[in-house]
Amino acid sequence: MSRHVADTVAKAAATPEKEQPFAALGLKPDEYARIREILGRRPTSGELAMYSVMWSEHCSYKSSKIYLRQFGQKVTDKMRERLMVGMGENAGVVDIGEGWAVTFKVESHNHPSYIEPFQGAATGVGGIVRDIISMGARPVAVMDQLRFGAIDHPDTARVVHGVVGGIGFYGNCLGLPNIGGETYFDAVYQGNPLVNALAVGVLRHEDLHLANASGVGNKIVLFGARTGGDGIGGASILASDSFDSTGPTKRPAVQVGDPFAEKVLIECCLELYAGGLVEGIQDLGAAGISCATSELASNGDGGMFVELDNVLLRDPTLTAEEILMSESQERMMAVVRPDKLDAFMAVVNKWDVETSVLGEVTGTGRLVIHHGGEEIVNVDPRTVAIDGPVYERPVAYPAWIDALQADSASALPRATDGAELREQFLALVASPNLADKSYITDQYDYYVMGNTALAFPDDAGMVRVDEESGLGFAIATDANGRYCQLDPYEGARLALAEAFRNVSMSGAVPAAVTDCLNFGSPENPEVMWQFMRAVEGLGDACRELEIPVTGGNVSFYNQTGDQPIHPTPVVGVLGIIDDVERRVPSAWQDEGNNIYLLGVTRTELDGSAWAGTIHQHLGGVPPQLNLSDEKSLSLLVQGAALEGLLMSAHDLSDGGLAQALAECVTRFGIGARVWLDEIVERDGVDLTSALFSESTARAIVTVPREDDVKFVGLCEARGFPVLRIGVTDLRGPEAALTIQDIFTVPVAEIRERSNATLPHYFA
Repeated sequence: MSRHVADTVAKAAATPEKEQPFAALGLKPDEYARIREILGRRPTSGELAMYSVMWSEHCSYKSSKIYLRQFGQKVTDKMRERLMVGMGENAGVVDIGEGWAVTFKVESHNHPSYIEPFQGAATGVGGIVRDIISMGARPVAVMDQLRFGAIDHPDTARVVHGVVGGIGFYGNCLGLPNIGGETYFDAVYQGNPLVNALAVGVLRHEDLHLANASGVGNKIVLFGARTGGDGIGGASILASDSFDSTGPTKRPAVQVGDPFAEKVLIECCLELYAGGLVEGIQDLGAAGISCATSELASNGDGGMFVELDNVLLRDPTLTAEEILMSESQERMMAVVRPDKLDAFMAVVNKWDVETSVLGEVTGTGRLVIHHGGEEIVNVDPRTVAIDGPVYERPVAYPAWIDALQADSASALPRATDGAELREQFLALVASPNLADKSYITDQYDYYVMGNTALAFPDDAGMVRVDEESGLGFAIATDANGRYCQLDPYEGARLALAEAFRNVSMSGAVPAAVTDCLNFGSPENPEVMWQFMRAVEGLGDACRELEIPVTGGNVSFYNQTGDQPIHPTPVVGVLGIIDDVERRVPSAWQDEGNNIYLLGVTRTELDGSAWAGTIHQHLGGVPPQLNLSDEKSLSLLVQGAALEGLLMSAHDLSDGGLAQALAECVTRFGIGARVWLDEIVERDGVDLTSALFSESTARAIVTVPREDDVKFVGLCEARGFPVLRIGVTDLRGPEAALTIQDIFTVPVAEIRERSNATLPHYFA
């Protein structure tokens, strides 16, 4: 039993003067006043708990709603053609053909992962996977997008080991392949790492389920793990305030995950769906029972009655408020017709999943919760889950941004000879953000389930959906906080363009977008300007590329004290491929193939890896972006892949041509001879830019010599710039990367420098 008598609705009405700890729960005075106005009385302690978590920034999007709406407003009919479920549901769903659909979403678990890195990251994976389950899909893959502090900071190893261990433990135990992601290091993330987790699921069209509590008399059933004291208030309150120098004022316990319980839950849910035994299933993530009950009720056509005493507890001392706020993992809530309840129970009992009937759907339009025989909650669920605060936060153009943009990398000294360029090349290859990440990614299982077609370190991950036809999907995620710091509008567009390009390089057709928008405090007008501009940029670019945003996540308050992180909108792009047998790997595997550069190189080094690594410089404006060129490049690579002309395709982004060449020669140990003179002559750039520029809409591809004429003809017919810049060379101990007349580096030396960085700091 609870250790205290819960505050009742009757008592709340009779004691309006009672002081309540709304500020400690993250509510502002005006928000508390609004709750009293809605209810016509003070809230009970249970109602206050519910409103506090559901009106938090994490759950209500109260500072971002007015900007996120444009994702829907900028969708065209063409963009809707494959969109089965868009924003507002647990995850977006895309029709990929042949009766198959894919559901995918990315979310943040940033603050918990700094406090307790292992469980914070592990439960981030578990939470996003449950979003996929709730759509009626089988989860088939995960990805992660990680940002850590300076690699040599004494605390970074703690966070890296914990986060990577948590992701690997949870995903590997679930039996889900981790097919891609990113890992970056920057001092700006020192006190506030970013841990964004993405999950993908597949389903037949007819298996799609949406979560709502409809049908008077239908039962509300909670099943899965018992409710405990871990994560009370969790991410919902934690992600609604920043860490400051005075210490953790709002740091509740981080949730504790059990992947084996979740694996059983996956199979149990899929059997319930297959048997038609549920009207819908809602996962319990942020805000726990508060969220599941209020969202199910507000999305339905009636109300809901819940008996909180029926919740199975791990800790019998939990108060009613703690039960409502707990974010214990591996829990789901189902809506079940009474005539199917016995069959439902038979399935959950078969899987040995603990289950309790909490209540039923009513026709009152109210969410009513009892505890200890007393009414402790009586609210309109829409006021909790949907009609929360909407803020138009003050927006201010950053006072510092003009000076930052004026500080261009064009003034930085350039290398004057081949030896200096060689040293810069090796310094970039060994830099933390470009170095080999296999120390991290080898802790993940790429190939479990047997359907992975591409994974680390390819440009995109790819999974086969249908064994007979070979139908599959590709997915890539990208972000560049340095670009976004210089210009958040262009930075967000560049993140989308890079993910779009990475998917295209695999031979897939980009079809849909998910995003995780990581920013500082929304109470800082300059941060709100960054957010506003990034969302505008992403929305405009999606419209131009004709791919819709299907959903995602906003993570605010990513800062330490008054110092926000760089704006970091992570963008994931999903692509469709008719047959994974036609996939294109990122690195060459054969000697004697011709290397072609697609696209035009410009002197664009502002915000680049070269500027940051060689000169510790950040300033200027990001590379210019022409989305028409990105679409043309995408269509060209897809066309060449369909005709079987490409042996490999690798986009040019961080580190430019130099980094792409380094990755291509080290992957399978095959060298290359490359010449830059035609790039320098045609595009009017110097050798530094030819090697390190991060100009967009570029890629290198390899083509067998017998297909040269056909490939060049294809490029010319499409009017896309193409230059033959080299040939793949020897394999084995003698393999080298030769930049003709400039420098030569043995492949073994490149690999040694690239592979050594992460183990040096973390092994």
